Amino acid sequence: MSAIIGMRDAGPTGAVASAIAAADMNGGIYSPAKEKAAARGVYTGRSQLIRRLRSLVCAAKLKLVVCVVIFSVVVLVTSSRLSSVMGWVPPHPNPTTSSRGGGYTVLMNTWKRSSALKQSIGHYASCGGVEAIHVVWTDSEPPSESMKYHLEKMAFSKSQAAKKPNFKFSMSQDDDLNNRFKPIQDLRSDAIFSVDDDVKVPCSTLDFAFTVWQSAPNTMVGFVPRMHWLDKEKSGVEKYTYGGWWSVWWMGTYSLLLPKAAFFHRNYLNLYTNNMPSSIRDYVTRERNCEDIAMSLLVANATGAPPIWVKGKTYEIGSSGMSSMKRHSNRRNKCLNDFISLFGRMPLVSTNVKAVDTRLEWFW
Repeated sequence: MSAIIGMRDAGPTGAVASAIAAADMNGGIYSPAKEKAAARGVYTGRSQLIRRLRSLVCAAKLKLVVCVVIFSVVVLVTSSRLSSVMGWVPPHPNPTTSSRGGGYTVLMNTWKRSSALKQSIGHYASCGGVEAIHVVWTDSEPPSESMKYHLEKMAFSKSQAAKKPNFKFSMSQDDDLNNRFKPIQDLRSDAIFSVDDDVKVPCSTLDFAFTVWQSAPNTMVGFVPRMHWLDKEKSGVEKYTYGGWWSVWWMGTYSLLLPKAAFFHRNYLNLYTNNMPSSIRDYVTRERNCEDIAMSLLVANATGAPPIWVKGKTYEIGSSGMSSMKRHSNRRNKCLNDFISLFGRMPLVSTNVKAVDTRLEWFW
């Protein structure tokens, strides 16, 4: 009878009755203390399991917090090191370096390539960030009035902006490569995009490079990297070798950018013409070469920081310029070493940092 009662009851009374019945059947004596101990054993195992689960959850939360803190510290340290390496300015506005306008001026150097000039002007006029196009005519024979009118009309018709770009020609009496870096009056913007007439950079790529330059307006930002390395030292004089694109690709480092496709601040035009040692400009005039190396050395000498190479495609319309001549590499080596001697020191800083638009990359 006691066993039947124990199976019917589902509450504490039933549990007590079952315990009494079990004791009776085994010939034992029922004790309330024994019954409490038995009940406590069931609930103790469950509570220990719950406490264990809670402790595991708390430990997981703690580990997650620690990982987040460590990751944040690593990001901050890495950003700080990149800032020191690339010479980037703080992101807050700086009245001494911020661009006066919202865009940039295309400073185009041309040399007996009328067809390439027409294509390039039509292309860059269609880019939204272009506020002005300034053509430096380095040919001894001036362009015809009809040609200038046609190019100006093309610049206005190709522009998609509400405010059409300002279009100007700059001509000099002498055929001097230094003319491409003469100061320009009445500029709307601080940013200069220096480009040869046979080089085309897609507008989206150009706009991205402009944003990179805005983060570091004192340095040169562009698409054509070059490098140097110490070749030998004889009698206390260091000799350097100028490395072209394949050297950059192989070594994974660079130290200068060519202004055939590069951004720099308008102030460097004045520094090049009026403050750089005149012996360097005389060298460029005499040799008719290496004004691009001189500008790269000038910027590096002023900043003490490396340039910033932007990843992006560039397209060359032709290849009839000086770079396709024989003995070009030897002449560049000589220019580099002669300029270093005239500057009085080696100002170039090597780096392996490249600016990449992560919106266009699968892995970054």
